[in-house]
Amino acid sequence: MGYELKSARYLAREVILQALLPGDTAVDATMGNGHDTLTLCEAVGPAGHVWAFDVQAQAVEETKKRLREQGMDGRAELIHAGHEHMAEYVKGPVKAVVFNLGWLPGGDHGVTTRWETTRRAVESALDLLAPAGVLVICAYPGHAEGERERQELKAFLSGLPNRRYNVLHQRFLNAGAGAPECFVIQKQNET
Repeated sequence: MGYELKSARYLAREVILQALLPGDTAVDATMGNGHDTLTLCEAVGPAGHVWAFDVQAQAVEETKKRLREQGMDGRAELIHAGHEHMAEYVKGPVKAVVFNLGWLPGGDHGVTTRWETTRRAVESALDLLAPAGVLVICAYPGHAEGERERQELKAFLSGLPNRRYNVLHQRFLNAGAGAPECFVIQKQNET
């Protein structure tokens, strides 16, 4: 089968894999169970580096285990802190930043990303991006905070200057209410 139009998560992964080269640096702003962290580590290769953030110790431990099992633990710095602290740890520029908003899969649904901290993290990510770097955000509007976060994110990203950023919003129109959505932001090459 040729190209297949899939989920928001699939688009996010494809964009990241197109953007990253061996030796690049990247950030997983919401490490969760470590799937995106592992993808980033594979893409940047042994000469690259990944920073990954999560507020939950369970996420850090799951990610550490996943990376160790794949021999990638030396490529990432796992930080047990909220993504809003990104600029305190990462001293850019970075080629890619990925966010998976919402809650830890299999974890406590009461612990979720919130717009106030996500906004600070997205602002930091935009500042850290290298020219032609990408910021990919999957939003999950299937719960009240997720819908609020998606609406605020959409409004914020719509206001970014088009001379500096290209912003794409991918949403499956026939997927029903609450389906995940993907935002892709690419920093323009400086002229």
